[in-house]
Amino acid sequence: MKILGSGHYVPKTIVSNDDLSKIVDTNDEWISSRTGISTRHISDGEGVSDIASKAAILAMEDANINATDIDMILLATMTPDSMLPNNASIIQKNIGAINATCFDLNAACSGFLFALNTANAYLSSGMCKNILVIGAETLSKIVDWSDRSSCVLFGDGAGAMVVTVDDTKAYYSVSGSDGSKGHVLTGGATLLKNMLVNKDETNIMTDDYYMHMDGQEVFKFAVTKVPECISAVLDKASLGADDIDYYILHQANVRIISSVAKRLGVSPDKLPVNLNKYGNTSAASIPILFDELRKNGTLKDAKRVVFSGFGGGLTWGASLVEL
Repeated sequence: MKILGSGHYVPKTIVSNDDLSKIVDTNDEWISSRTGISTRHISDGEGVSDIASKAAILAMEDANINATDIDMILLATMTPDSMLPNNASIIQKNIGAINATCFDLNAACSGFLFALNTANAYLSSGMCKNILVIGAETLSKIVDWSDRSSCVLFGDGAGAMVVTVDDTKAYYSVSGSDGSKGHVLTGGATLLKNMLVNKDETNIMTDDYYMHMDGQEVFKFAVTKVPECISAVLDKASLGADDIDYYILHQANVRIISSVAKRLGVSPDKLPVNLNKYGNTSAASIPILFDELRKNGTLKDAKRVVFSGFGGGLTWGASLVEL
C-alpha cells in the first residue's frame, strides 16, 4: 500500500485557553502544563461531513487523482452528523466520487488506524485500487462545556489520505481492543425508548450524551499499551526502533507522547507534536499531523513511519508504513 496524497481541514474559529477560562474555572498555565494544549479549533456550524469533504478534496488534489477514480471512501468518526445516511456517503455526494463504496467506522481515537487497516485489506484482496481514508470529528458537540476536566482537551478537525495498491511498499499492523475497560472513556449514549420500554426503567442505557473520561486510567493504559503495540509491529517487520524515521502518534497529551519516546528509547524529535494547536481531535489527529509533516517538508527524506493510536473501547493499534 502506498500513500498517494494527504490533506487536512480544521474549522476557522480558534478557541484559546484564555477563552475557556471565561466559561469554566481554569487557566492557560493549568491546561498547557498538564496537556500541552494551547488552542483548539471549534466548529461554528460545519459538520463532520463538511470538514471531511474539504480534507478529502485537498488529499485528492495532492494525490493528483480524480474523484471518479476513488473506489472506496472509509470515514473514521465517532461524531457523525447522522446515522443514516452514513457520512461517507454524504462525502461521496459532496466530492463527486460516484464509483466509490462508502461506509463509516467507529473506533474512537484509534479509528483512523482501523480504517487504514481496512483499506489495506481491500487493496490486498484486489477488490479496490484507490481508497480515500478519512478521520474527522466534531467533538465539540459531545463535550460538556461545564466540565473543566474534559472540555479543555478536545477540538474539531479532519484529515484524509488517498492510498493505492503498491506491492513494493510494505505495510505492517497490529491492533486490539479491551471492552472490559470501556467504561473509562464513554460518550454519545442515547436512551432506548419504544412502545415496550418505559423511560423510567433502570435496566436500559443511560441518556448521558456527553463525554466522560477517567483520565488517570486512560493515561496508564496509553503509556503501557502504545509502546507495546509499536514494539509488536516493529517485531513483525524485523526492524528496531531506530529504523523508523518518525512516530506519528495520536495527539492526546504531551506527557503520554514523551513517555512513549522514553520507553521506546528514541529521541523525542522522532515523535512530532501539534496538539498544542489543535487539542485532541480523536480519529482526525494522526492524518492531520501526517499531512502537516508532509507539507512542511519534514518527511521529505523519510522512508518509514509508524502510526499509533489509542482510545475509547478501549482500542489501540500501530501501523508501519513505507513512504
